[in-house]
Amino acid sequence: MIAKPTPTPAPAATFNTAPAAARSVMGLLAQLPTGCLQMHLPDGTSRSAGTGLPRATLQVHDWAVFGRVLRSGDIGLAEGYIAKEWDSPDLTALLTLLVANREALEAIVYGRWWGSLWHRLRHLSRYNSRRGSAKNIHAHYDLGNAFYALWLDESMSYSSAWFDGRPATPLAEAQRAKTRRSLQQAGVVPGARVLEIGCGWGALAEMAAGEFAAHVTGITLSREQLSWAQQRIQRAGLGARCELRLQDYRDLAAQHEPQPFDAIVSIEMFEAVGERYWPAYFDTLWRCLKPGGRACVQTITLRDDLFERYRRSTDFIQQYIFPGGLLPSQAQFAALAQRAGFEIEQRLAFGPDYALTLRHWREAFVQRHAEVIGAGFDERFVRIWTFYLAYCEAAFACGNSDVVQYTLRRPGQAQSIASDSSAQTA
Repeated sequence: MIAKPTPTPAPAATFNTAPAAARSVMGLLAQLPTGCLQMHLPDGTSRSAGTGLPRATLQVHDWAVFGRVLRSGDIGLAEGYIAKEWDSPDLTALLTLLVANREALEAIVYGRWWGSLWHRLRHLSRYNSRRGSAKNIHAHYDLGNAFYALWLDESMSYSSAWFDGRPATPLAEAQRAKTRRSLQQAGVVPGARVLEIGCGWGALAEMAAGEFAAHVTGITLSREQLSWAQQRIQRAGLGARCELRLQDYRDLAAQHEPQPFDAIVSIEMFEAVGERYWPAYFDTLWRCLKPGGRACVQTITLRDDLFERYRRSTDFIQQYIFPGGLLPSQAQFAALAQRAGFEIEQRLAFGPDYALTLRHWREAFVQRHAEVIGAGFDERFVRIWTFYLAYCEAAFACGNSDVVQYTLRRPGQAQSIASDSSAQTA
């Protein structure tokens, strides 16, 4: 039996003389319905909120963080962490506790409309036009290949792995399982012409051309990723089967290719499309895929009941990590796919696997702290990314976010794929 912690309230005089914002936030936390939060305050006193599990600790160094949270919600909380106004011995546990109490702490999650207005306007200004998309992708993915190589697994896969019920599986192996499943779902066979929208550092292209003996066209907007991926393909001796290029998905058209592709795969690129361009993305899938062909699209999704509030606001991820991004809900994604004419043959949701993937990344990132600093990044950058990885891990662990592989089929008569000799002898 787990003993309940004994609350250690601050003296009434201390609470009454704390800043108004601090009193307001602590008043909300006092009603915590799930779990227990231990707060250590700037004046040396401590307060406990809630009982039971999960448990977390918040060390407040500066009262200012409470005002930030009331004004700007999760953005303010993150900015307080970045500014070293607070810390926690287990950041993920703290964020998981807050996410688990999301409904009760709505004012802390979203902040005041006027406090987030500037952030909202900033988010809206980063829409994903062709020029805007290139700028937004550059802001995140062109931080340098060496930076990502410090903490990703050797496959350089920056998307959720699929552990398939075996959490002890090494991360690189689980990444390959995810990639292999996506290619199988898309119906890739030897000699198939495969389009990859968002080819990253080339892990999927290498597997498609090597293990599956397919011909791959991959596109990206990241110059850094493209350079790495092209070198990777050449080292693997697969250059004759792969064409990787710097290109916007909207510039793809079936009529610009010799013929529509046999299969399309797109792994966690949809999140960067932006809501106003979602129809254009599905139109591209439709025009570039042959009748009877399949597309496997892996995307992060938001819980359906949270979507409308989310799309009308903005959050820490959009402000500091993925400018211009927007997550769909599962209902939204399915509706868009069906409206475009696709049949949804399968969907695999594996959000807990993303929480585990993020834990691997976060632990590696923290372990390589000195090397990240040595690569030219400062402590502020490290705190932003530490918060980002823990924030996402908490969201997937609590089920607010999910990740889904959708198998989409364009109706029509599937045509046979003519195998070529190079594919058969690979």
